[in-house]
Amino acid sequence: MRNVIYAINTTLDGCIDHTKFYPDEETMEYFTHLTRDADTFVYGRKTYQLMVPYWPDVAKNPSGDRKADIEFARAFDAINKIIVFSQSLDSPEGKKTRIVRTSLHDEVLKLKQEQGKNIFTGGVTLASQLAALGLIDEYHFVVHPIVIGEGRRLFDGINLQEKLQLKLVESTVFKSGSVALRYLKQ
Repeated sequence: MRNVIYAINTTLDGCIDHTKFYPDEETMEYFTHLTRDADTFVYGRKTYQLMVPYWPDVAKNPSGDRKADIEFARAFDAINKIIVFSQSLDSPEGKKTRIVRTSLHDEVLKLKQEQGKNIFTGGVTLASQLAALGLIDEYHFVVHPIVIGEGRRLFDGINLQEKLQLKLVESTVFKSGSVALRYLKQ
């Protein structure tokens, strides 16, 4: 069975709003490595529209971008399929994307049973729903040593039936002071 991995950047105060801070090159390399171990992305509409067409465009026209951003864009562009859960998105960008309007639980369980690499998710709303349903197998948080004081927060609006118990299995300290934490669902 394939794993669903939630990977995201956050600040010390839990801000995950990408407009408030930008990851350094070492962090981008970390996410590039994770992305190469996946072949499917599962997003909500907002995260999808932040990622596509931005990263595929960087992959096609990399001029002026940092080397780490270009490598991430290429890894992102190599993903086989992107599943978007949305009631409001009319049409997908590109052939790799499929819009799903049915049960999140049922669709993700089907994806997990398919052959292939890991399934990645990001953002807030959809990831919170997946966590509440118990469908996330691994959590990768890169915690940046800054406090923003505003913006979207990690697990905003999560509605858990019971406490989510995680086990820390790996941590990596970057030169910037950011820390990558890898947790498994217990």
